[in-house]
Amino acid sequence: MRILVSGASVAGPVLAYWLTRHGFSVTVVERAPALRKTGGHAVDLFRPAMNISEKMGVLSRVEERATGTNRMTVHREGSRRPVRADLSKIFSATSDRHVEIMRDDLSEIYYDAAHDDVEYIFGDSITAISPDGEVRFENAAPRRFDLVVGADGLHSNVRRLVFDDESRCNAFIGAYLGVLTLPNISDLDRELLIHVGVGRTAGMYGARHLGDARALFLFRSERELDYHHHDVPRQKELLRSAFAGMHTQVDRWLDELDRTPAFYFDSITQLRMDTWSQGRVTLVGDAGYCPGPAVGGSTSLAVVGAYVLAGELARAGGNHERAFPAYERAMVEHVHGSRAAALSAAKTLIPTSRLGVLGLAQGARLISALPAGPSRALVRLTTKSARLYNSMTVDDYPPPAASEGQGGLAGDPEGGPG
Repeated sequence: MRILVSGASVAGPVLAYWLTRHGFSVTVVERAPALRKTGGHAVDLFRPAMNISEKMGVLSRVEERATGTNRMTVHREGSRRPVRADLSKIFSATSDRHVEIMRDDLSEIYYDAAHDDVEYIFGDSITAISPDGEVRFENAAPRRFDLVVGADGLHSNVRRLVFDDESRCNAFIGAYLGVLTLPNISDLDRELLIHVGVGRTAGMYGARHLGDARALFLFRSERELDYHHHDVPRQKELLRSAFAGMHTQVDRWLDELDRTPAFYFDSITQLRMDTWSQGRVTLVGDAGYCPGPAVGGSTSLAVVGAYVLAGELARAGGNHERAFPAYERAMVEHVHGSRAAALSAAKTLIPTSRLGVLGLAQGARLISALPAGPSRALVRLTTKSARLYNSMTVDDYPPPAASEGQGGLAGDPEGGPG
């Protein structure tokens, strides 16, 4: 059975790995000419995604490429006294199994796990998908596939071709995100430096194996801003305007906008679709249920979704009319939970009041000061994301070659997503 996957970032390679292990023939098409190395930003893998990575045999590489960030300094706008916190303790309080890793590194690790068994087509894109599975490409000759999966992100090409207009399922949650690559001008060593004000948060961090750093900008806007997604100068102008006068340190980061080798800007938008499947086509990860970039744990959700989709297809013997609904049933609670967690996280990360700014700083200090047990309890009481990711479970879908005694994922407190 031949399956085409569009997108080679995170969900696509994970899905390709598990589909091949279940005996399917997989082709992955990616618009970029090679694996993307655009700088990227740090993403979080929580317990379920970590356990799936372990089953893929790549956990050691994931842990080796962790950013290593373990300290945080928070500057409140208008205050002279920073708050310092133990970031590693906050992470451990949030999840009992967690890694922060650069997105490009994670993509490469997942790609390497199965690229010898998967046909990858780089530098091409799907232009049409017929109901009977014929697919047309920008460059390659038309081909027929049994199933097509869109794993091509928030602005999914597959979703655009098969489902309704994107604007009908987008829910703007009132904020924007900017990321740029820059020299480590603040000389950070495993430290996250944050400036927080009402309606805006700016941060800078590095990774222990990188020679450069990343600056992350989050800001609120009551209305959607007027710009084209290809108009980078306009996007940089909007970012400068949003953070004007915040702090001289932030001004230095913004000065790098004219020299940065990699820049990303987008609204923080949720996808809210009633179904992610239509005929022979389905969506996975951000393409189908993005909870919101930078605030919703979308990377872990994408890994779990890819694993579940491959498993349900295997369980149904490739019958998509059974597998796709089962996949959606298995994921719907996680997706809805991630949406709610993202809305809560956005309120915390981009405070709407001075009290919220103070709460963010003092909360981080309190969690890092408490012993491990009380700090975990405090996080679980105050954040929806911690409860979500620590309770997420999935079924076990052993590949045909797995021994009958192989342990499962669901309900396994030691080795399975939970």
